[in-house]
Amino acid sequence: TRSPQQQAEIDRQTAGLTLYQYEACPFCVKVRRAMKRQALAIQTRDVKRCDTAREELLAGGGNLKVPCLRIDEGKNGYRWMYESSDIISYLQSRY
Repeated sequence: TRSPQQQAEIDRQTAGLTLYQYEACPFCVKVRRAMKRQALAIQTRDVKRCDTAREELLAGGGNLKVPCLRIDEGKNGYRWMYESSDIISYLQSRY
């Protein structure tokens, strides 16, 4: 568990992350569980139910594969990370 101040800082840091996923995908479930275990408030976008999310994923990431974590790198734009194990490793090492 984190202090309220630590959690607020983590929430601020994760504000630039978005997980493109869909509910029934087992690899997406794996990533969402890892996010929950770490108490990470990462926005999720359902690419099956939202045409806008699907278009964003295809335009930005270049592939309709899920899960995909969009990482806002500020002036450098966005980095798109596919593969559930890579996403979980990134989140564990960063937070």
